[in-house]
Amino acid sequence: MTCRFEDLRNKEIIHVKTGTKIGYVDDVAFETRTAKVCDLVVYGRARFFGLFGREDDYIIPWGDIDIIGEDAILVSSELPHRIGSSSSSVKRGDSFKSFLK
Repeated sequence: MTCRFEDLRNKEIIHVKTGTKIGYVDDVAFETRTAKVCDLVVYGRARFFGLFGREDDYIIPWGDIDIIGEDAILVSSELPHRIGSSSSSVKRGDSFKSFLK
């Protein structure tokens, strides 16, 4: 089965052990030298219609994905990592948060 990025965006990500719906694929990170997919990214939910930024993003390593099915992507390892304000990378909405401080 071949899968385009647009097909991935329409698949729901589900944590198998807890049955938790994580969200939909918003972005894909890949290694530029080898052209291998490294992670799937699920953006955090918007707070108050996006005016107060977003919750932390989920980063799902490619190796943690068990099955990519027709309608869903199943992940059975630990819950995905959340990338928050403790990370060194700048997230969307960080400039607005620093404005409020």
